[in-house]
Parts: sequence; C-alpha cells; structure tokens
Amino acid sequence: MEMNKQQPPLSPRLSIYRWRLTMIASLAHRASGLFLVLVIPAAFWLLLTMAHNNIAYIVGVSWLQSSTGTFLLWLTCVALFYHFFNGIRFLLLDIGKTNSRQAMRLSAKLVVWSTVLVAIVLAVKI
Repeated sequence: MEMNKQQPPLSPRLSIYRWRLTMIASLAHRASGLFLVLVIPAAFWLLLTMAHNNIAYIVGVSWLQSSTGTFLLWLTCVALFYHFFNGIRFLLLDIGKTNSRQAMRLSAKLVVWSTVLVAIVLAVKI
C-alpha cells in the first residue's frame, strides 16, 4: 500500500473565501498603518530641514511642492484619515457596538465613503 505524500491544504484556504468589504477594510487598515510608519522618516527629514539653515529649508519645501512630494503628502493624509476612521470602527467593534454583520458592513461602508470624501477634498485643496 502506497502512502499519500501530498500535503494537506492550509487552513483556512483562501480559495474558498469571497472577498468582502469588511475583509478588505481590515487588510487596508493594516496596510495604511504600515505605510504611515514607513513615511515617518520623510516627515522627520522635513522637520530637520525646517530646523536647519535657510538652504535646507528651501530644498525641503521645494521637494514638498514637487509633484512627487505633493502626491506623497496627499497619500499620507488619506492613509492617516482612513486609519483614523477605521480605528474608530474597530474600537466600536471591540466594545460591542457593531457586532452584527449588518452593522459591520455598514461601518465599513461609512469608513470607505468618508475616506473617499476626504481624499477628494484633499485633492482639490492640495
């Protein structure tokens, strides 16, 4: 008798799940937090340019006013607002206010639409 040498599938198998807004909101919360942590050195660099002489300040401000700097600033603000809104959603979940599936879906939709609204406003203002 030959033994089956196949590995059992990992549990839970991702292929059996359908992507839902609540799953995407949870993953995006982690991704936005990671992005915000990775942006901290750029923020410190900008603060250091402001604290030093005028030439370093002009270089920092000119970089911030470039298309790359403006986009990074916009993306950082959107990530910060998303992380904030979704953090409130998770706090409400932790205290038991959004335990039902319907409330979880509604809160995820509110977070996404609030972030889209903030992103549009920031894009117009920046």
